[in-house]
Amino acid sequence: MIDPADNMAPGLRATLKELIGLRAQARRLDLAPRGRVLATRSGGHLSRFRGRGMEFDESRVYQPGDDPRNMDWRVTARAGTPHVKLFREERERPVWLLVDQGPSMRFGTRVAFKSVVAAQAAALLGWAAADRGDRVGGLVFDERAHLERRPAARGAGLLPLLDRLAAMPDTGEGGYASLEEAGGHLARLVRPGSLVAIVSDFFDLEADRGRWLNQLGDRGELLLILVHDPLESEVPPPGRYPVMSGVRRGVLDLTAKGAREAYHRQFAGRLVLLEQLARRNAFHLLKLATTDAVGPALALGLGARAVTRGREAGR
Repeated sequence: MIDPADNMAPGLRATLKELIGLRAQARRLDLAPRGRVLATRSGGHLSRFRGRGMEFDESRVYQPGDDPRNMDWRVTARAGTPHVKLFREERERPVWLLVDQGPSMRFGTRVAFKSVVAAQAAALLGWAAADRGDRVGGLVFDERAHLERRPAARGAGLLPLLDRLAAMPDTGEGGYASLEEAGGHLARLVRPGSLVAIVSDFFDLEADRGRWLNQLGDRGELLLILVHDPLESEVPPPGRYPVMSGVRRGVLDLTAKGAREAYHRQFAGRLVLLEQLARRNAFHLLKLATTDAVGPALALGLGARAVTRGREAGR
């Protein structure tokens, strides 16, 4: 089958071949969970929370020393003798990828659109998780369509997401009008003990409408990846710049000082808000520019987490 993206100029849309080919680079990424270690897991991870990531196995007769919080009251009532629940640790951590492909992501002045960088970042994170034995799933969306997959092992949940990221943007079920809407839906699906990676420019993020982020953070580890174009973070010189959105053309007028200051405040305010949220709620925040080599940039950013954990452990 011919991938339509193969006929497009590089950087406008990711190809499925490209996203699958990123698997080799993904081995450099560190996706080990952070936080205080309380229990080992057979999937190669260390659990953040006692009792999270555990599945019920069976009940047995209570023995001295058993945790009374694990009492199985139904079996106890039925058998007439105290019973406790036994749990087995899950072999794999659920990893969710929330990937924004909305209108503001289909923009770029150098190298690639933000949507392409987001697709590459999601593929790298997904392959890194799958190769560690995690179950990977997620939600890819734009304003017209979305694709949702529950976490599954051995790439079964990841491959449909990569295919959607490489497909034309009108395939799938109904879309989401905003990151908040898509994130609110995902917050109802994520189980405790999960890793959630959000890849977006967070264009419509508002300080008083971030409850869904807190809900996701309460259920596990949250990684925020801010994708931006250099033109957003660095105000261009005074002038009038032609811009295009879809088939519509317009002019960005930055001749006046006030217009350039307002332009700068838009991105700077978004970055400050993300940094405040990350600091307050112990989220991880990484920044990716469209000019960055995505694999090395992610490896460097996630490697910094490993350094931080090492310093904290030595205190």
